[in-house]
Amino acid sequence: MHSTYVNWNGKVKLTWNTSSVLPERNLITSVHGFCFYNSKLLMIDLNDRGWDFPGGHIEVEETPEECFKREAMEEGYVEGDCHFLGYIEVNHQENINWNDSSPYPEVGYQVFYRMDIQKLHPFAGEYESSKRIFIAPNKVPEYYDGWNGVHEGILKEAKRGLVMNEYQD
Repeated sequence: MHSTYVNWNGKVKLTWNTSSVLPERNLITSVHGFCFYNSKLLMIDLNDRGWDFPGGHIEVEETPEECFKREAMEEGYVEGDCHFLGYIEVNHQENINWNDSSPYPEVGYQVFYRMDIQKLHPFAGEYESSKRIFIAPNKVPEYYDGWNGVHEGILKEAKRGLVMNEYQD
């Protein structure tokens, strides 16, 4: 497990966990993932955040995987095979700004998947992203504001599932 601290309205501890068991559904705050196409990583330009990878909040009666597939389609206009990677424990116990009325639980989880893109649709920008690009995975820190060691560990795990002779940095 790899941990790091970030400043998300206070000190928040992020810990990567590769467990094959999903956290309790009511504690999953969001679902995200890395989508690969021809050994390149999909990045989307979100209207309110800048460059990111697809992800979002689970809708009622949606599984985490269904959420990720929906978000990948809405934000990146891609479809593909998904593989569960693990989750980040988002721990606010050291965050002096967290309280019982905060929008997220004191300890919540962000679930992560890898998608092997099978279908690339024309980009329409109808939802919350304005464009998409495909980059060499080692270039992510140049695009993603807030990239950290936990994200690097997740990306490393995601790349492990790729066919290595096709993968290039």
